[in-house]
Amino acid sequence: QVGMRQQWELGQALRRRYRGFLSDTYRRQEIFIRSTDCDRTLMSAEANLAGLYPPEGQQMFNPNISWQPIPVHTVPESEERLLKFPLTPCPRYEQLQNETRHSAEYINKTKENWQFLQMVANKTGIRNVSLDSVWSVYDTLFCEQAHKMDLPVWVTPDVMARLKQLKDFGFEFLFGIHKRVEKARLQGGVLLGDIRKNLTRAANVSAHLNLKVLAYSAHDTTLVALQMALDVYNRIQAPYASCHLFELYQEDDGNFSVEMFFRNESGKEPFPLTIPGCQHKCPLQRFLELTDPIVSQDWKQECQVASTIHDTELFVGLAVCGSILLLLIILLLTVLFRIQSQPPGYRHVSNEGEEQA
Repeated sequence: QVGMRQQWELGQALRRRYRGFLSDTYRRQEIFIRSTDCDRTLMSAEANLAGLYPPEGQQMFNPNISWQPIPVHTVPESEERLLKFPLTPCPRYEQLQNETRHSAEYINKTKENWQFLQMVANKTGIRNVSLDSVWSVYDTLFCEQAHKMDLPVWVTPDVMARLKQLKDFGFEFLFGIHKRVEKARLQGGVLLGDIRKNLTRAANVSAHLNLKVLAYSAHDTTLVALQMALDVYNRIQAPYASCHLFELYQEDDGNFSVEMFFRNESGKEPFPLTIPGCQHKCPLQRFLELTDPIVSQDWKQECQVASTIHDTELFVGLAVCGSILLLLIILLLTVLFRIQSQPPGYRHVSNEGEEQA
C-alpha cells in the first residue's frame, strides 16, 4: 500500500503541474503509457493514473468509486528491449562488465569491503555476495523498512548505510566506472534514442499530433541507465515513485527547447537537471547533438564481440574454401572415373583404308 499511495501522490502532483496543458478529464488521444511486463510496474502505472485522472461526470461508472480504467501497454518480458535494464542479450556489454571487474576501482572497492560482504553472506545464507549482487540484500531490507517491518538484529543503521553505499556503487558498476559512453550506447542510450524520436516527432508542427504525454513505468535501474547515458546521475539510488521529466517547449521564435526535471522526493517540486554542454533550457537541436554519440544506430551489431564478428567472417571464408575444395575433389573423381571406365589392353585404331572404305 505504501508504494500505491506514493504513485497516487505522484499522479496528483503531475495533475497539478500540467493543469491547463492536459485536459481536465481523461482523453485517450493525449496520453500513452508503456510499462514493463512486471506486476509491480503495471500496478504502479495504474495507481499513478488514478491520481492523474480521477473520473468526473460521465466518466464515473460508479458513484462510490473515484477511479476509472486507463489502458497501460506492455510487451512480454522476453521481447522487452526498451525499459528493463540491463538489456540482454548483449555479449559486448557482458565483455565490458568483465573488464570493469578487473578495473582498479572495482578491485579496490572489493578489497575494502571484503569482510563486510562475507558477514552479509554469513547472516543471510546467500553464497558469493559481491558488489554485483549485494543490491538484492539492500532492496529486500529497504522494502521491509519502508513497510515498518522489524529488521534482523544484525541490520543496524550503520549496516544499512553501508549496504546502501555498496548498492549505489553497484549501479555505477552496471552503467559506468569503465567505458561509460560505450555502455550507455548499449544500455540507457536505447531508451534515450526512443525519447529523442518522440521529442522530434512532437516538434513537427505539421504532424498535428494530439499526443501530449508519453509515460514509462519501469525500474530504478531504468532511471540509472537513462541518467548515466545523459551524464546527470547523482550516484544515489532513486527512491520509490521517482520521476524523470522531459518537457518540450516551443519558444516565441518558433524553435523548440527541452527541459529536464527529476522528482525524487514526495512533497517537493522536481529539481532541474542540466545536460553537460548546454543550459537547463536546452535548444532541441543542441540536445540532439549532445546526445547523438550515446545513441546506437545498430544495437544488435554493436552488441557483438569483435572476436565473434571475426570468427563469423572466418567461418564464412572456410565454408567457401571448403565448397571450392569439395567441387575440385568431385571434378577430380569424375575424371578418374572416366579414365578407369575405359577397358584395359589394345584398342582398335582405324587406318586410312578403313576410313576410305
